[in-house]
Amino acid sequence: MLQFLKEHWQTLAIVLLYAVTAVVAVKALLETRATGKTLAYLLLLFFLPGIGVIVYLLVGMNRRVNKIYNRKWLSNVRLNKRLKDYLRQENRETLLEHSDLVSNKTGIARLLFRDSLSPLTADNETLLLLNGDEKFPLLLEALRGAKHHIHLEYYIFEEGIIGKDVISILIEKAKEGVEIRFIYDDFGSRDINRRFLRQMRAAGIQVFPFYRIRLLANRLNYRNHRKIVVVDGHTGFIGGINVSDRYINEPRYRDAHPKWPFWRDTHLCVKGQGVHTLQFLFMGDWNFCAEDNLPITHEYFPDIPVTGGDLVQIAASGPDSERSSIMLSYLAAINQAERSVYITTPYFIPNDSILNALQQAALSGKDVRLLVPGVSDSAVVNRASESFFEELLSCGVRVFRYQKGFVHAKTMVVDDNLSVIGTANMDIRSFDFNFEVNAFVYSKEMNWKLTEAFLQDALYSSELKVEEWLARGRWARLCEAVVRLFSPLL
Repeated sequence: MLQFLKEHWQTLAIVLLYAVTAVVAVKALLETRATGKTLAYLLLLFFLPGIGVIVYLLVGMNRRVNKIYNRKWLSNVRLNKRLKDYLRQENRETLLEHSDLVSNKTGIARLLFRDSLSPLTADNETLLLLNGDEKFPLLLEALRGAKHHIHLEYYIFEEGIIGKDVISILIEKAKEGVEIRFIYDDFGSRDINRRFLRQMRAAGIQVFPFYRIRLLANRLNYRNHRKIVVVDGHTGFIGGINVSDRYINEPRYRDAHPKWPFWRDTHLCVKGQGVHTLQFLFMGDWNFCAEDNLPITHEYFPDIPVTGGDLVQIAASGPDSERSSIMLSYLAAINQAERSVYITTPYFIPNDSILNALQQAALSGKDVRLLVPGVSDSAVVNRASESFFEELLSCGVRVFRYQKGFVHAKTMVVDDNLSVIGTANMDIRSFDFNFEVNAFVYSKEMNWKLTEAFLQDALYSSELKVEEWLARGRWARLCEAVVRLFSPLL
């Protein structure tokens, strides 16, 4: 027997490899809902046996089915009939009272409530923040003014100039008795200094990583890509800007990193009832990370006086969701547009539904524009995005490639009454793999400001022309075609 094994070990190894590959392929077929993603996994498994198995085990297992994120606390709240009835009534009254502003976007508001129990909230004050230059001064001011609690949740938190400024304030507020809870993603913030964390904990700040990475445990996927700050239950921040010096374009931040590009990003400050939904999301994430059970009390959900006239609704989804609420809300926004849709995203890898909706909108005469980076921070993702341009351009979608630096904003402007600002890219990863959060703002003033920001960015962009794009070389087309096969996995 031993002699047989020595003589035929290579053959046996190959047989074992393909047997394992076949088992994993069956698992992929059973657990992956999206047909495109399933085919991509099968290509990877059988064209790269061994390597494909490792990749699938690391990033491919369908945790939407396995429920890795136990949100029992949230489920209990959602199942509370009194709470659901109250939120349903509030949502219905807000829609009726502000039907003129919501207009034909009522379907989106109802979708978000029915799918994720996110109510449409009135009387909010919203402030558009362009780049870290505008976000961080306001954020630091809000943190300094905290009286009861500060809740922070970031995908990336770096120990640069701005990171040290934030932590310095948090330590000072903790000494004053303010409750501080901080969630960082264990992958996005993988370079965070452990001394930094010990310093915060020693000051009384409660710090936990989101879904700690473990070797071969499928934790590279399903990251918490949310950026949420809630101060005293009445002031919130949401958007694309992490805590890092690269998001600030002022000279003192750039001098230390001269190779960093100009960074274009968008964030939102909200004051009003809409912050309660952000608080709700943070508390669910916190209870998962810290194995805690934060109570729903008046201190965390205070009465908030009328501060503005904007309607705000929060869209959130992740691998724990029954459906991708964010993808469905994007799709509804595109389909319900009457005149225009302007999208800015750093990573554009749409699913078939989003791609078809954009084509249909453009073909029906609507002004559809897409703004993406001129050069992405990932060559593979860049190629994957380019593989969709020909289909869009041929239908009349205008595609702009940002040239001033790197555009990282995730926004959508629809007609003259809907603005979307958040953390979710227009890609399959944000739809299915990551925990994301977007703010839907029904406001003509916010819409005008975000439209102006889009048009300003377009001035720093080069617009693709369909004739020029069709004339690109065969090598470029081949690269795009190959990368697109695996685009559901990017």
